[in-house]
Amino acid sequence: MRVLLVGINYAPDLIGVAKYNAELCESLAAEGHEVRVITAPPYYPTWKIPPAFKSSYFRSRDIQGVRVTRTPIYVPGHPSGAKRLVHHASFALTSGAPILVEALSWRPDVMIAVAPSLMSAAFVSFVARCVGAKSWLHVQDFEVDAAFDLGLLRNSNLRKWMLRAEAAILKSFDHVSTISQAMVDRLRIKGLSPDKTAEVRNWIDTNAICPGSRMTKYRQQLKLGAADIVALYSGTMSNKQGLELVIEAAIGLEESHPHIHFILAGDGPHKMRLEQLAAGRRNVHFLGLQPNESFNQLMATADFHLIPQKAEAADLVLPSKLGAIFASARPVIAMAEEGTGLAAEVTDAGLVIPPGDSSALELAICQLSEAPALREHYGEEGRRRALDRWDRRAIVHRWSEAMAGQGSATGQKNVDSKNAAGDIGLPVEDAVRSP
Repeated sequence: MRVLLVGINYAPDLIGVAKYNAELCESLAAEGHEVRVITAPPYYPTWKIPPAFKSSYFRSRDIQGVRVTRTPIYVPGHPSGAKRLVHHASFALTSGAPILVEALSWRPDVMIAVAPSLMSAAFVSFVARCVGAKSWLHVQDFEVDAAFDLGLLRNSNLRKWMLRAEAAILKSFDHVSTISQAMVDRLRIKGLSPDKTAEVRNWIDTNAICPGSRMTKYRQQLKLGAADIVALYSGTMSNKQGLELVIEAAIGLEESHPHIHFILAGDGPHKMRLEQLAAGRRNVHFLGLQPNESFNQLMATADFHLIPQKAEAADLVLPSKLGAIFASARPVIAMAEEGTGLAAEVTDAGLVIPPGDSSALELAICQLSEAPALREHYGEEGRRRALDRWDRRAIVHRWSEAMAGQGSATGQKNVDSKNAAGDIGLPVEDAVRSP
């Protein structure tokens, strides 16, 4: 099977959508499929393109068995809502010619677009129809909803226009998948039929991320001992995470609970502001993005993990870090409204608290810090869920089988009933209910 993937993010970026795009393509190549990618240069989450990539546009190179072509892109140093629109529009514009060339000369069986960026996805479905390929859209987050709900864009007329454009793009694809059952439900609210949608959750390598000793090199580096409790946030530091709440909780607990320490590991446009808010606090520590070979140690450093989240982001995206947290056998404190997909995922493997409430976050941190048996129970349950529902090999293999059904010579439009039920990322018994 020949697979052409078009997505704005790809390796060597370490986090976010890039990681899953690269791992999907490399896994498909390892299974014997021919895979090509059209993408942008790395820039996320620092929003800076490394100098080495500025001279390699439109040149293809083989990376782990995948042929990767990069196109120029506008990357704003300080990404506002309007600048993000230009950013995505630039990729849609520069990727058009390579998409057309690959489709006409190589004739892929399946063309996959990954959102973000939805702007470039429209051309993918059009070209797929022209060359007789099956089209598949994978939604990592609802970028239109997120842009307006989080206040990045505010014009109501623009929102109506963008939602109409989004609906047309979604309906133009043969198949549309997304990363949680709540997000599948949102696709159906947007007008897609059940036989056209599926859940393909973001996976984790449960062999690479596994339970380990909490006494890691990071504790040594930060001079933290066995008696110290570590609450860890790892990932992007941008507007939608609400990381200011973590700093507020740290300030509130600094005097009364000096043994509780907060580690924020990662990068992003809000990191400098967070460092300014935490300046002089002995219990707040910042780390940069960590290499893959050290990631398991980083996850094991925590006694529990934090997923702060603004209420406006509920069910717009399921944080991909959740799979790694579960795989590391550590509990999590997640900010989510009851009834959301994130709350359903975390319940019984951690604590769910209202979004935006730093006082509730302080109480939850104190509760877990004083209950080692509860932390162990939640951690064991999380590990079980990671093995059952988040394992990379199982999910990618099911997706590969589904795409093979899409691209088969028989022209079969829909995947078989086993996968059409939305269970590409879940066991069959979980396909019709929240986990």
